[in-house]
Amino acid sequence: MKALSKVTRSIKPAEVEKKWHLIDAEGLVLGRLAVVIANRLRGKHKPSFTPHVDCGDHVVVINAGKVKLTGNKLKLKTYYKHTGYAGGIKEVTAGKVLDGRFPERVLEKAVERMVPRGPLGRDQMRALHLYAGTEHPHGGTQPEVLDVAAMSRKNKVGA
Repeated sequence: MKALSKVTRSIKPAEVEKKWHLIDAEGLVLGRLAVVIANRLRGKHKPSFTPHVDCGDHVVVINAGKVKLTGNKLKLKTYYKHTGYAGGIKEVTAGKVLDGRFPERVLEKAVERMVPRGPLGRDQMRALHLYAGTEHPHGGTQPEVLDVAAMSRKNKVGA
């Protein structure tokens, strides 16, 4: 009788099958949504997950500008950038970004900070497609609709 094999198999980049997922972000909490998106981009939902290979899926997010922030985060959460000049630090609140020209950047920054830094993380972030409205040009890929609200309700303690 042969014992069970205890060998972990690493997937090769040529063996990766990438699917497409569609998420409607309207009314969803920013951090909870970002975790779901980051896990899909990395491929951690698959049994064949390999940390050093881009084995994640493509994620299309519509209504990214309508995410919800809890508490006082609209006024207190600040994003910083530096111009490169002395004293050139700039800050903007999350509320101003959501009311501005590119409201999807709040969700993009949240997800970007959850994926690895470096070439692998940049490849994974290219599979994220964010749109502030309901229209997107990826209808030909027939993305599978993900109900993130139901997933977060299922994972809450005591629900």
